[in-house]
Amino acid sequence: MLDSRTSSAEQTLGYSAIMDETAPRPGRSMFAWLVGASQLLGVASVVLTGVWMGHYRGGFAWDGSGREFNVHPLCMVLGLVFLQGDAILVYRVFRHEAKRNVKVLHGIIHLLALIISIVGIVAVFDFHRASKTPDMYTLHSWCGMATLLLFIIQWVMGLLFFLFPVASSWLRASYLPIHVFCGLVLLVMAIGSSLLGITEKLLFSIMPTYSQFAPEGVLANTLGILLVGFGVLLGYLITKEEFRRPPNPEEEALSVHFKTLTEGGSPTSP
Repeated sequence: MLDSRTSSAEQTLGYSAIMDETAPRPGRSMFAWLVGASQLLGVASVVLTGVWMGHYRGGFAWDGSGREFNVHPLCMVLGLVFLQGDAILVYRVFRHEAKRNVKVLHGIIHLLALIISIVGIVAVFDFHRASKTPDMYTLHSWCGMATLLLFIIQWVMGLLFFLFPVASSWLRASYLPIHVFCGLVLLVMAIGSSLLGITEKLLFSIMPTYSQFAPEGVLANTLGILLVGFGVLLGYLITKEEFRRPPNPEEEALSVHFKTLTEGGSPTSP
């Protein structure tokens, strides 16, 4: 009789546990809304950049004219800001997926961001060469180039340390916090460089009417606000402890097994 009651109680507790796991939680709902808001801001930033360059600056081309310059801001906002932010965010959005798959997705998005950003850099240097404009003399150009170079280094280091690891598990564990920190710093630098570029472009293009709330100036300022909002939301989603990837016992066991095979350690060693 006691066994029957115990079994019934265990079934009830098990059913309650399943219901608790499947029931929507306020934290999950907030996370989904914040991710959706971040994507809305990111897409809006890219679209607004395209509208600015397309409607007010004459469109896009690859002919050495001002239309070739217009490729630069679109590529940088799309690559170094939006895609870089999303590459970081995948570890939060897919935090219950296999870590190896998330690493591959993280690396692919970063590679796509890098390719698009290089296209943007080539466009502006080609435009400067055709128009005989000096290179690399503004604060925007210094910050932007530093951001791109550090982004390349960060991507290569991530490739060597995590996606195709050539370093020891101890070295990877030591470098991981630095890698995460540098990713956030690069996102901040990319957004800061974009804000400098927006202001620089407006001062070069519409200086006489900028102070009169010209429509182009208002649109560009709005773009800057959207970029800041995107960065703030990404920063919150990435740093909030509740949204971090939970530990996976199976992945930890595989990691220990890998360490045993490669370093000769004991499976029971820390």
